[in-house]
Amino acid sequence: MNCNDWIAGFLTSDPPRSKSLVVTIFGDAIVPHGGMVWLGSLIDLLAPFGVNDRLLRTSVFRLAQEGWLGAQRDGRRSSYAITPEAMGRFVHAYRRIYAPPNVHWDGSWTLVLGADGALTAAERAAVRKELLWEGYSVIATGILGHPTPDQAVLEEVLARLGVKRKLFVVQVRSLEQVGARPLPELVAEGWDLSGVADGYRQFIAGFEPLLALLQGEDAQAVRAEQAFVVRSLLIHAYRRVQLHDPQLPVELLPAPWPGAQAYQLARDIYLRVYAAAEQHILATLRREDAAAPAAEASFYQRFGGLR
Repeated sequence: MNCNDWIAGFLTSDPPRSKSLVVTIFGDAIVPHGGMVWLGSLIDLLAPFGVNDRLLRTSVFRLAQEGWLGAQRDGRRSSYAITPEAMGRFVHAYRRIYAPPNVHWDGSWTLVLGADGALTAAERAAVRKELLWEGYSVIATGILGHPTPDQAVLEEVLARLGVKRKLFVVQVRSLEQVGARPLPELVAEGWDLSGVADGYRQFIAGFEPLLALLQGEDAQAVRAEQAFVVRSLLIHAYRRVQLHDPQLPVELLPAPWPGAQAYQLARDIYLRVYAAAEQHILATLRREDAAAPAAEASFYQRFGGLR
């Protein structure tokens, strides 16, 4: 089996939905190059995945309707870019994808508390939805918590929802001398990690054969377009699991935790294909925009640093 065979088999067994794949490619490939792409270039980038012109136009139209993409016209040509309102969420999500999963715990928990009547029903629903997506759990009625949250992200979410001054945010620790139940037991009650663990195992099973190919003689024969397809499928599959991972500290995770192995596998593959993939991305972007920029410096910080 060679790299082309693996790609063909993957696309047959688990074809990505076009709209979701567009999001992956924007985050992984377009945002580092300024966040804007002409429609013709985007069509060329999606073609190797079997996404035709009609499917792509439908996908970007829906993403524009949902506020993720903004469209501009120049004569008969159209371009698409991440909207300013969505850019912060894009950057945060993709920064999280490439970050190593080795957060350590200081023994404290962050709790978000809502006093009775402080929030409207719509605000309560929005806060719950956003914080659950960020990995929080409902500890009790009106209380969401996480042992190692990103405080900057929490502040951004509460400010964006307009509830920053309506909630209490506190940091708490166990009073061990009182003899109460230890706080780590909240993990078993608040988070069902079985689905995330299964997702990581499926990712590992699907991509370990690819790494073996890239480590062999085939590695030198991977063309730029192939490298781009591999990189995109890798991040698409990895983010589907990783963005559902509540990002708990290693001290509170079951051992062995497959997320650590999945991250290392994703990193090993990404390091082997990112440079050739960049050649294909930049060449495709510059067919319609000769001034398309090279990847920004932050791109090379992914996965702990790209060689």
